Amino acid sequence: MNILVTGGAGFIGRWVVKKLLFDGHRVTALDDLSNGRLMNIDEFRDNPDFLFIEGDIKDRGVLEKVFAGGFDLVYHLAASINVQDSIDDPRTTYDNDVTGTFNVLEECRRQGIKMVFMSTCMVYERSLDETGISEEHPVKPASPYAASKLSGEALTLSYYYAYGLPTVVVRPFNTYGPFQKSSGEGGVVAIFIQGDLEGKDLNIYGDGTQTRDLLYVEDCADFVIAAGMDSRANGQLLNAGLGRDVSINELASLICKDKKRIKHVPHIHPQSEIPKLLCNYEKAQALLSWQPQVSLEEGIARTREWIAALVR
Repeated sequence: MNILVTGGAGFIGRWVVKKLLFDGHRVTALDDLSNGRLMNIDEFRDNPDFLFIEGDIKDRGVLEKVFAGGFDLVYHLAASINVQDSIDDPRTTYDNDVTGTFNVLEECRRQGIKMVFMSTCMVYERSLDETGISEEHPVKPASPYAASKLSGEALTLSYYYAYGLPTVVVRPFNTYGPFQKSSGEGGVVAIFIQGDLEGKDLNIYGDGTQTRDLLYVEDCADFVIAAGMDSRANGQLLNAGLGRDVSINELASLICKDKKRIKHVPHIHPQSEIPKLLCNYEKAQALLSWQPQVSLEEGIARTREWIAALVR
């Protein structure tokens, strides 16, 4: 297949690209490099089935040129992803995650191309349910980032209902692994590992009892790809996670053995915090026969090995 991955130089995007190339597809990665990095895709640059285009999904002219070659499938991962940035500057997040998504959808509609839209677990309302958050759980956009993703979801599904365009919305839970940034809100696992390797304090927002369902990035990429390849996912909204949550306190203790370096600091955006994130992925398991393969401990070990190699 000839496949477009928007945000293909990003953390999850590069793993989607890698797996698609391994499966024998031709892949074009479109990225404006505002969040993605060229180092993420260096290993593909000599692959004759890979093409990188630096460009912005907000630019309709760029998209028209990119889509001129024709695609069989589009994985739309390009987005603003930082919660605090969305609170500080909501317009940028809206422009990227809503207007940009509309632009990609319009190109897909024009050519009848299936599109998979990458959303987030941050759209969900708070839940203490031990069975996990399913796709039926109420949503609550507690940040402009979550609201923009919900808007993108609604647009994506509207094209399925209004035009019969095959579209899918995926909501991965907290994804981590090699190639994730270890600065800012890159990801708590990467940030903690980097800090531990450098002998720094691990700062936990709030009391640390908030939990996360941490999905290893290769499992996430397998899930995203499967949603595009299987027609049974068309018109659906699908969760993916490990199905196990861990408190941030527990996570810090798993990564750092020196308890004196684990600190608690004031939360930077308590209003958008979700105290318990536990994924129920039964729908994806039933529809796609997907389930995670990498345990939290194994995933942390792989991520630590990758970050350690960079630090050396």
